[in-house]
Amino acid sequence: MIFGYARVSTNSQARDGNSLEAQVKVLQEVGAEKIFSDVFSGTKNNRPELDKLLKIIQSGDKLIITKLDRIARSVIHGIQLIENLSDKGVIIDVLNMGIIDNSPTGKLIRNIMLSFAEFERDLIMQRTLEGKAVARQNSDFRDGRPKKFSRTQINHALELLKTHSYKQVVAMTGISRATIARAKAVQKLVYDS
Repeated sequence: MIFGYARVSTNSQARDGNSLEAQVKVLQEVGAEKIFSDVFSGTKNNRPELDKLLKIIQSGDKLIITKLDRIARSVIHGIQLIENLSDKGVIIDVLNMGIIDNSPTGKLIRNIMLSFAEFERDLIMQRTLEGKAVARQNSDFRDGRPKKFSRTQINHALELLKTHSYKQVVAMTGISRATIARAKAVQKLVYDS
C-alpha cells in the first residue's frame, strides 16, 4: 500500500506550497492511496493521524511525504522514526530528496536535512521570542490573542443579561455564552471582594 502523510502547524499555513491542501494534492498526484494529515506543530512528537498511520503501516508499504520537515523537525525524533520505519521494511520517499534508507549515505543525508529542519524551527522560535520581547516594551501590548470584544461590549451584554436569558443575549450581541459567563464570574468576584 502507498501511504501519504501531510502536516501543517496551523490551519492557516499556506506558504511555499506547504498548505495541507497543496501537500495532499501532490501526494495524490504521485500515487498515495491513503493519506493521513495533521494540523500540529512540528515540535510535537505525538500527532494523532501520524500515530494512526504508524500503527497500520507494514513491511513492503511505501510512505510518501513532500518534505522531511513535514514528518519530523527534531533530529532525534526524525532519526528514530525513519529508522523504525526502515527496520520495519517500509520504503520512505521524501519527494524533494528521494528514497531515504538506512544505508550510510541515506543516514548522512537524513541527518543533515533533519538538522537543517530543526535549525530552521529553532530560528523561527527565537525570532518569535525576540519579536515578543520588543512588542512587550509597548505599553499597549497584550500577550496572546487579541480580545474579540471590547470592555464596553461585554458590559453591555452583562446589562442585557439582567433582563434577558443567555440565549437572547448571545443572539443580540454575538458574544458567546462562555464569554458572557466568564465576564459575569469576574464581575461577581470583583463585587464580592
